[in-house]
Amino acid sequence: QSYKVNNQNEVFYNDDLVGQIFKKHAFYKFLESRSIKWQDYISKRLLPDDSIYVIINNTFFVIECKFQQVAGSVDEKLQTCDFKKKQYKKLLSKLNFEVEYIYLLSDWFKKPEYKDTLDYIHSVGCDYYFNYIPLSRLGLPC
Repeated sequence: QSYKVNNQNEVFYNDDLVGQIFKKHAFYKFLESRSIKWQDYISKRLLPDDSIYVIINNTFFVIECKFQQVAGSVDEKLQTCDFKKKQYKKLLSKLNFEVEYIYLLSDWFKKPEYKDTLDYIHSVGCDYYFNYIPLSRLGLPC
């Protein structure tokens, strides 16, 4: 049992295609390949740090990576997940994909002053993990 990613960023598990990975602009190439013009759905381009379309559960996961080591503007960015998730849902609505929005965070965000922000992320239907995201969370075989 093993995972492989080819040079088209297709994810295989035991030779079965289970997903596709997109970084930043590759996401828009994917939309074009599905005849979707982003301008028809949203007014400003969003560039996901990473994203993966998991075929077996028809879900598109937007993964934003935030690795802080000092205080800074990322604090407010964590509070934009609800808006961005809704934008991605509009953008992918024609494809009938489920959309999930997940932050991948460094341990910096385990500090007590982030409790309200982390609670907010969950309250609006988004998610976060520290340092790694379990394959099971993405619905991928383990």
